[in-house]
Amino acid sequence: MSTTVAATTAAHRPSPARERLLQAATDLFYNEGIHSVGVDRIIEEAGVTRATMYKQFAGKEGLVLAYLEGEDQGLRSLFAQAAEVSDDPDVLLDLVVAGIEQDIRERHTRGCPFINAAAEYPDQGPVRDLIADHREWFRATLRQLAEGARLRDPEAVAASLVLLRDAALVGGYLDGQDRVGPAFARTARELITAHRS
Repeated sequence: MSTTVAATTAAHRPSPARERLLQAATDLFYNEGIHSVGVDRIIEEAGVTRATMYKQFAGKEGLVLAYLEGEDQGLRSLFAQAAEVSDDPDVLLDLVVAGIEQDIRERHTRGCPFINAAAEYPDQGPVRDLIADHREWFRATLRQLAEGARLRDPEAVAASLVLLRDAALVGGYLDGQDRVGPAFARTARELITAHRS
């Protein structure tokens, strides 16, 4: 292997220290809140030095942005996995509803990470920009699925599904995932059925 190829491969290989920092930050930010968790706590949990932390991330905000980018990628991968199963828009919509219900029950049991982060970052800036981009992508993707399934008023369907997911993630944390998850799935499917031509 040439020196150039080896260097390029190393540059694209995720740093184990970066991965540990990001995993520690993800767990702590989601479970305890972003502003309540200091950099020293993340460094301690990740088992790295302060110099390593600042080499990998541009301060705490850089770590917050990486955490939210990871959450964004997680939701995008849910859609990608559904697309691997079927390219039928009706099937895809049902798989997405089932995937969101599973997420409410198993992964995001303390609310929506984006809503939680927005509450801690009320002012415009990089964090709010990332949240806005994520939500626009989510809404647009749902609209495309609704259009593909030939539902009436795809824009309204997408807006309603976003609203239902937001409410279900918050409601699951407050009222219990076993109660809210099925209610989300049932209501989402009723909405979809009501908009069929």
